[in-house]
Amino acid sequence: MTEPVRLTAYARGGGCACKIPPGELEIMVAGLGPATGTAELLVGLEHGDDAAVVRLDERTGIVSTADFFTPVVDDAYDWGRIAAANALSDVYAMGGIPLVALNLLCWPRDVLPLELAREVLRGGQDVAREAGCHLAGGHSVDDDGPKYGLAVTGTVRPEELITLDAGRAGVPLSLTKPLGVGVLNTRHKATGERFPEAVASMSALNAGAARAAVAAGIRCGTDVTGFGLLGHASKLARASRVTVAIDTARVPYLAGAREALRDGYVSGGSRRNLDWVTPWTDFGTADEAERLLLADAQTSGGLLVAGEVPGAPVVGELLPRGEHLIVLR
Repeated sequence: MTEPVRLTAYARGGGCACKIPPGELEIMVAGLGPATGTAELLVGLEHGDDAAVVRLDERTGIVSTADFFTPVVDDAYDWGRIAAANALSDVYAMGGIPLVALNLLCWPRDVLPLELAREVLRGGQDVAREAGCHLAGGHSVDDDGPKYGLAVTGTVRPEELITLDAGRAGVPLSLTKPLGVGVLNTRHKATGERFPEAVASMSALNAGAARAAVAAGIRCGTDVTGFGLLGHASKLARASRVTVAIDTARVPYLAGAREALRDGYVSGGSRRNLDWVTPWTDFGTADEAERLLLADAQTSGGLLVAGEVPGAPVVGELLPRGEHLIVLR
């Protein structure tokens, strides 16, 4: 019998852990402004929000984003679902609704069977259908390693935009999905052990959380992906000129995450995240294990929003800007 293909064997870093490190990314894009266009740009490169937004008219903004990555799990269908949910999340994180998406597929056609690529696309199609978003074609290239994601266009009411720079001191901070998929995915890549709860979390849409956030009047937030909770919290703190206080005991984790960390399954991306935020973080009494979990590179994580969302734990609050961008307590 033919051995099952392990897609993660073709990825140096799985999922959002394959991102260029945040510090290097900032250097790379420094000084690059958006090309001049005719439409009014509401959200661009300034703070590194999850998507770009232009105003169509007084009531409508167009949200545009693209996201793709290397295999995060071995199952092709599940990888397609996760990658699609992750890309759609960029629109939800801005308070928007996705309308149409295009596939972005890189595939080593002489190495991996095309039937597997079809399963990846089928997974993306099913999640797009769940989101009520058209998935209308896309682009594919023959590449050394498999990569998949979506380019997504959506709409948002300009007055309902959720951005990184709208945070105000005194507001609670909520997280809509548990952390831990990074260490669990790293364990999966190394051992083949499956974690259905992690797959379910990564493939779950952030649509409901986004609707609840908009309905609650929340206007500041982001999603938690490759830069980890600490990395994305620091971007919010910097853009909003506040300090983010995180109550470590309130942060939820997937089952098995602490055990995976204990056994050494930490990605290089997570360690780079921790190194990046260390200069402007007061870690308090948090030990290295706690720090690594908070910096764990997530794939298709939840929303981190300044406000309370029904059913989501409050994990901290925004404080007036102090000596540090992040304070653990």
